[in-house]
Amino acid sequence: MKNIYLLLPILLFFFACSSDLKEDDISAENLIVKKKNIEYGFNLDDFRVIRDTIRSGDTFGAILDENHVPQSKIYEAATKIKDSFDVRRIKIGKPYVILNSKDSLNTAQVFIYEKNRVDYAVIDLRDSITSFNKRKPVTIIEKSASGIITSSLSQTMEDQNLSPYMTDRFANIYAWTIDFFRLQPGDRFKVIYSEKFINDTISAGLDDIKAVYFEHRGKPLFAFNFVDDSFHNSSDFFDEKANNLRRAFLKSPVKFSRISSRYNLKRRIKYYGYKVRAHKGTDFAAPYGTPILATADGTVSKSERRGGNGNYVKIRHNSTYETQYLHMKKRNAKVGDFVRQGDVIGWIGTTGNSGGPHVCYRFWKNGKQVDPFRQDLPSSKPLADSLRPSFYKYISPLKEKLDCISF
Repeated sequence: MKNIYLLLPILLFFFACSSDLKEDDISAENLIVKKKNIEYGFNLDDFRVIRDTIRSGDTFGAILDENHVPQSKIYEAATKIKDSFDVRRIKIGKPYVILNSKDSLNTAQVFIYEKNRVDYAVIDLRDSITSFNKRKPVTIIEKSASGIITSSLSQTMEDQNLSPYMTDRFANIYAWTIDFFRLQPGDRFKVIYSEKFINDTISAGLDDIKAVYFEHRGKPLFAFNFVDDSFHNSSDFFDEKANNLRRAFLKSPVKFSRISSRYNLKRRIKYYGYKVRAHKGTDFAAPYGTPILATADGTVSKSERRGGNGNYVKIRHNSTYETQYLHMKKRNAKVGDFVRQGDVIGWIGTTGNSGGPHVCYRFWKNGKQVDPFRQDLPSSKPLADSLRPSFYKYISPLKEKLDCISF
């Protein structure tokens, strides 16, 4: 009996706590608010959601028609939004989302077209038709990786689950110092880069490369990405001594092309009766539509279509050098544009006097057309002295990070 009296306070306390817990649980349930299912700026719970991809034969009008939008409204939408979104340019394979009404009509209220993983267009068909372009929230995360070459750079990148674009970036960074077709087993690299993520989880691809250490045939080669032109907000890659990794001019304005006709002041052509007709350019043959690249930094001085030149672009690089690119299918640069080495300024075509798809590449030195392959061309300028203190300060922590990455 005495023991029962001793247990009574404990039992009363236990039941009191149990009662309190139940009351707390009930009040907590009452306080829970269902999280809204927000995507693309809309609460998806308010609609019937249809997700699909553009297929062959699909059109903006046909998709809306299937979702019970009247033809008059489809025409109004296509006409009204053409300045912000051209409905004729939807591409096969691109995802889209339709938000339909939840009533018995099940009519499309909103059409969302994903241009890529980040950018999308919204056509709001409710009330007054509106259209706008938006971007998904993107987070940039710094990452690092390393690899040892066993067969090819691209295979090593794939083995490390790295973006295939990383291979192309490496090839561009070290274009003048490493022949990536002649890598040796045992060559190795470390890289610090940034990657884009949507909602912090979905990768949106490679953002940028910050620093690279590449060991080729036992020789270490550093590359640091540094803004060297704040006016144009452009950057370049420099080694640890602030030397530019690029040369002043690319050897060719077209990747993976062949020279079909060289600079020749004594050229004779059968069509013209074997008379001497000087060829003051170098012809690079490539498939129709192949990108044409600026071979060096400079400002576009001419961009026009004229006579035998067809569509052409001319670039002034400095007081000594100019380059010209003839017979383009289409130009991608206008007078006054500042272009960087490797920028696409047009596409291979056959405009003007052209017997097939190619670009005639002409090279001026001091106002005279010369053979670029016979010129002692300068290297790219090293980093300006005024920028070196900030450069060394910038690369110091990156170099330490590279040193800490294991192969």
